[in-house]
Amino acid sequence: MLAEEFQTTVSNGKIQIPDSMRTEFEGCEVRVIVLKDNRKKKALNTNLRNLFKTTQALPQVQAISEAEIIAEIAAYRKNYLSKNH
Repeated sequence: MLAEEFQTTVSNGKIQIPDSMRTEFEGCEVRVIVLKDNRKKKALNTNLRNLFKTTQALPQVQAISEAEIIAEIAAYRKNYLSKNH
């Protein structure tokens, strides 16, 4: 079985096979799987990634030591556990 992947836009219920693959599949019975691209999710991921990069580049963030991060997490967990148990 030959498998190829490409991106295209469905137009009037039809999918256009790229010219570079057309002769390979011409006249053949094929199996088609359609996956919808979720651009909103991609945009959210990109926005979050950019936010993280921006935040991590701040001077006050770069000045935080590993020990301070560990201490803050421990304090949060201690406070969380005391409220929920």
